[in-house]
This record gives sequence, C-alpha cells and structure tokens, in this order.
Amino acid sequence: MKKIIIEGFGNPHEVVRCVEAPDPGPPAADEVVFDVLAHPINPADLSLLMGRNPIHPPLPMTPGAECIGRVTAVGSAVSDLKPGDRVISMQRENWVQRRRIKASDAIKVRGDISVAQAAMLRINPPTALLLLEDVVSLKAGDWVIQNGANSAVGKILIGLARDKGLRTINVVRRIELAPMLKEWGADQVIEDGPDLAARIAKAIGGEKVRYAIDCVGGNAVHRLADAVADGGTVCNYGGLSGEACQMPSHALIYRGLNLTGFLLGRFLAKRDRAQVVAIYDRLAERIKQGKIDVPVEKIYPIEQIAEAVGHAAAYSRAGKILVAPNGPIE
Repeated sequence: MKKIIIEGFGNPHEVVRCVEAPDPGPPAADEVVFDVLAHPINPADLSLLMGRNPIHPPLPMTPGAECIGRVTAVGSAVSDLKPGDRVISMQRENWVQRRRIKASDAIKVRGDISVAQAAMLRINPPTALLLLEDVVSLKAGDWVIQNGANSAVGKILIGLARDKGLRTINVVRRIELAPMLKEWGADQVIEDGPDLAARIAKAIGGEKVRYAIDCVGGNAVHRLADAVADGGTVCNYGGLSGEACQMPSHALIYRGLNLTGFLLGRFLAKRDRAQVVAIYDRLAERIKQGKIDVPVEKIYPIEQIAEAVGHAAAYSRAGKILVAPNGPIE
C-alpha cells in the first residue's frame, strides 16, 4: 500500500514523500476499511506541510484532512455501512490508498454524485453553510461581505446565500475575477484595497452590513471591520496571510464590533451524529442538483504527490487539485 508521509516541515513539494506501507488489515467489530478514491489538496493541508498550523503533530506523519472512499470491509458490529458504499472520513491522515477507521467516523455519501465533488464534501461545503447559519442571525435581504470570494468556500457560500435570500459583497485581489463570480451569483464584486469600506458603501448605496467573513487574517480583518456597521461581526476562518487578525481597539470599544473565529470541527461538535449526517446529506443533495460544483483543474496519481502539492500552491489556478490514490476516477 502507498501512503504519503512528511518527516519535517518546509516547502510543500519538498517535504512530501510517497512510500510503501503495510496494509491496515481487517476491521475490528466497530470499524470499516475503505479504499481512498480521491482527496483534495486544501490550503490548510499546505499550511500543515509548511509548519504554519498551530498544532504540530508528531513526525513522521501522514497529511490529509478529507477524502472520499469506497468501503471494502465492515466489522461485525457495523450495521449502517456495507462494502461498496462511499464514505467520507471524519478523521485525518487520509493521503493513503487504504484506511481503517471507526465506523462512527465514516459518513455514507450518496453514490449518484461525482467522485471529484464527493472528495471535496467534507470541509468546504459545511464551512460555507455553518458560516451563514451558526455565527450571526441573518434574514433575507441582509448583506454579507466575504473576502477570498473566488475560493471553493467562497463559491459555495455565494450559492447558499442566494438561496437564502442573502446578498453578497465579494472581495477579491484581482478584479478580473468579477465576471466569473457574477456568473456564480455574486451581487457585488469589489477589489480589495485601502479604501475598501468606502467603495463598498458606495456600491450598496450606504446600506448597513452586519456580518463579514474573513479567510485572510492580518490587515484584511481591519478593512472588513471598517466596512461593517456598528455592532456588527467579523468572523475569521482562515489565515492565508500568515498574520494575526488586526482589529483596532476603537472598533471593539466604541463601535461595539465583534471579532470571532470559526473552526468546522468545533461547530460540528455541537451536534449529534444524526445532525451531522443530515448536514452532509443536505449538501450532497446540492451537489446532485448542480448547486455545488467546485472546479477541478487537475487530478494526479498518488506517486506524483510532489507535483500535485506544488500545483496546489500555485497562485493562479482555475480549480482544485485532487489526488486519486487508486487509479483514475469516474
């Protein structure tokens, strides 16, 4: 069996290695074994490889926050899964050809959606959904600002917001992305910059914005705070800049702004398994309906992991980079 390991942190394409490893073996009574069909390479994976993750797992270790797999064996006490079922792994270390995990950490995914889209179901879609549903109470007609709007989370959030009757202001670093975002359903697309708040206010006719979503950190948080109405909320869910969130004291003290953070695992942990399964079923249905369709730029075999992570780290891509550990996917 092949799997990916890292033995140190650094440039992603330099630290990953594809190695031979023992097969995980048959499942215990409460376990399942599955072949990994595909996994994406996410920004959080790259941050882990570079050592930027606040939690440094012991080395050597296998990366991989998500994947889609096909069950090959189930334990004697497992009744809700069977060989042939597709599952997403709620555990990490998924950059492998085969995994054995607790059945309680495997969630069945319908078989009538593409393997590529199912591979990206675990993290980005529920992140977008819960950012809209769990942080601030929103109603139809409200404006929501997000930066990193051309990301996978950004695209999914635009669609979810539109279906809820919310209006989105989408902040990007390259204004040439505007036509694509408009096609996705964005209401406003605005290039980031020092006068961002003024340009947002002009674009929406001075209406109030109570909620902004940030995946960048650093001074980007300050710019979003300037665009949010008094008493509003800025929620940070990523740190693409590698810098701490910057929020001026006067915004907190005199304007009553709230700066909060979002981590998917923390928000899912508030729910029981049935509720979590319902979230993924709901999102898989959106994939089936074509309402979630994240572009994929290229799919690599597991042996080319170095090229794959190098491609994923490239500044300008048209879609996600996936890896297919067990051969081509349909």
